Amino acid sequence: MAGILEGKKVLVTGVLDRRSIAYSAARLAVEQGAEIALTGFGRAKGLTDRTARRLDPEPPVLELDVNKPEDISAVARDLEERWGEVHGVVHAVAFAPEDALGGNFLTAGWDSVGTAVQTSAYSLAALSTGLMHLMKPGASVVGLDFDARVAWPAYDWMGVAKAALESTSRYLARDLGARGIRVNLVSAGPVKTLAARGISGFEEIEGEWVRQAPLGWSATDPEPVGKAVVSLLSDWWPATTGELIHVDGGYHAMGAPIK
Repeated sequence: MAGILEGKKVLVTGVLDRRSIAYSAARLAVEQGAEIALTGFGRAKGLTDRTARRLDPEPPVLELDVNKPEDISAVARDLEERWGEVHGVVHAVAFAPEDALGGNFLTAGWDSVGTAVQTSAYSLAALSTGLMHLMKPGASVVGLDFDARVAWPAYDWMGVAKAALESTSRYLARDLGARGIRVNLVSAGPVKTLAARGISGFEEIEGEWVRQAPLGWSATDPEPVGKAVVSLLSDWWPATTGELIHVDGGYHAMGAPIK
């Protein structure tokens, strides 16, 4: 039986190691028939290169700093030569400097705030528009989010950046809809990724899920989120765009901890 991504070409950003949500999405996409390419940059690209070798077949790893327009252009040229078209893009890129997290909301300067917003939100638009000429009707862009409707302990300016990401996805859905390109976000519960380890207070956020998610939640299992990403990349959501899909054990819907 053919997988739900059979024949599709998908670019996956944000793969660092096997704990990352992006890796789970990449692995599941391959299992469902997709041909994928990964991205990385700088010193962290070595981690992506090593992780790529765990996938079969081993995908190429392209150099991409989403804050550099020349890198986006280079990736677009590579994918055009390699595939001719792109059917899906996974945006799993987020970053905030240390002084914009961990209780520094009132003291963080614009340089750090601007970096968080550019890397975590504007990059969704930059990457989508940079590749849109390769995406035909039916293509899908899926971004990873952490629910920005409320304020979280320690998340600070990254929370603001995620709110910007959510708004960006809606405007992209509006403007890319005429091309038949869907843009959606998956709002994940807390997962113990390499990036999450750098957020002071992450354990406090994680503990809330244990108490309140009606379906329960495992912060060490990114696969439920990866499955949602792969589903949205498929043709099974042909009329859904601008949406925020929660994959958090139901935490977002509860008003108080479950007794």
